[in-house]
Amino acid sequence: MIGKMVILRSGTKTKEGGQLSEDISDTEILNEEESSGSSVHVKNDVKHKDSSRVQTVMFISLLLDLLGFTVILPLFPALLDFYSKNDSSGLYAKLVSWVSAFQDVVGIPSKFHSVLFGGLLGSLFSLLQFLSSPITGALSDVYGRKPIFIGTLVGIALSYAMWAMASSFPLFIMARIIGGTTKGNVSLAYSIMTDILDEKTRSRGMALIGVAFSIGFTIGPAIGAAFSRWGSSGWFMISAIYALVLAILNIFYFAIFFEESLPESKRRKSIGTGLSESLELINPSSLFSFKAVKGLEKKDRERLIQLGWVYFLYLFLYSGLEFTMTFVTHHKHNYTSMDQGRMFSYLGIVMALMQGGYVRRVKDGNEKSMSIKGLMMMVPAFILVGASETNVGLYTGLTLYALGSSMMVPCLTALASCHGSESQKGTLLGIWRSLGALARVIGPVVTSVGFWCLGAEMCYIFGGILMIAPLVVLHSY
Repeated sequence: MIGKMVILRSGTKTKEGGQLSEDISDTEILNEEESSGSSVHVKNDVKHKDSSRVQTVMFISLLLDLLGFTVILPLFPALLDFYSKNDSSGLYAKLVSWVSAFQDVVGIPSKFHSVLFGGLLGSLFSLLQFLSSPITGALSDVYGRKPIFIGTLVGIALSYAMWAMASSFPLFIMARIIGGTTKGNVSLAYSIMTDILDEKTRSRGMALIGVAFSIGFTIGPAIGAAFSRWGSSGWFMISAIYALVLAILNIFYFAIFFEESLPESKRRKSIGTGLSESLELINPSSLFSFKAVKGLEKKDRERLIQLGWVYFLYLFLYSGLEFTMTFVTHHKHNYTSMDQGRMFSYLGIVMALMQGGYVRRVKDGNEKSMSIKGLMMMVPAFILVGASETNVGLYTGLTLYALGSSMMVPCLTALASCHGSESQKGTLLGIWRSLGALARVIGPVVTSVGFWCLGAEMCYIFGGILMIAPLVVLHSY
């Protein structure tokens, strides 16, 4: 039939007996689409592999850091006993008189002197993190994550070297001050996860950091306890050298295997000029308003401030009740140090399994609901821990405590990281970390007073009920 249009298989359109009118090939179009799609898939695969590699490097680096950092936790009583007999500077005796005066006012039995002293040293460490984390984050926004992260690792290694040589108490305190000031690698780890992961997968990266914490806080104290059983006056040097070796390995490992996660095109141009902007990074009022994070829409800032209060209130209550848990288990259940060691190992294992097996699989957009579930678990958890007279009731509360706390920090941090521009993530998460450190400074002191004034049961029941406050604020977020 003359004039009939025939569509060839190749897609070429002709008229019978006529000249070629079009030469559009369907197969070429399909090939182009397939090629384009393959290219996108290849790019996504490469990006995924790069992201996975960075996550692995961060996990191993944090684990090395935490295995060294936590070794000192069970050593505080032995350390304090050592310095009580060997410090000629008078600093230890002076601090003991202050702690004893606080014990007398609050009514804390003298046998818990070393625990309280260790807690106050821990509060000093958190105070230094509160002051330094925002500045560390802001520096990384300008100069990149890698050089600042390595700088923090060098500072940590220096603190362990000083601890190994700390025959006097002032030198030990100086080592703790340097360690607390340079312990910004954790807040930078959150920033790095934000750099490499989008909002859909960010909670997985935050959960991976939580897994490193759980493993570190399970194994590290056990190693420290083993060192303390040696019974010689040189055990503290061996413990410090162990931590120092891990810190040096961490420096080389991170320097070799980590690839910068914040390209220069996404960095801030300067850290800011003038004393006023520097003070914004450590002023509590400015921290709670996230003042150093520029360019936020009014609604966005309000939501971030709301989330910051949830985080602070949660960690304020959590850290205080966590600090006094050794007291309540000793008083109500006659737990020995070994019993408490098994208890903390159980908590660490549950947290690691929860964060590694469940929290890392949280879908995008479910972080808020997951955080709400975590807070809801914390309410009965603390009530059961404080009120239970049996091990069954205690461990039921501890299990809820481990499950709930496993959800909270990774999911809340993932929510916070969704705010602000990419060039200010370090500043934002540095402030976020400082809010948590500030809560850990105040929480143990306030809760200790409540514990000895109200009693274990009322303190924990009241603390569990107060967990409803951040829950209500989060519901309205």
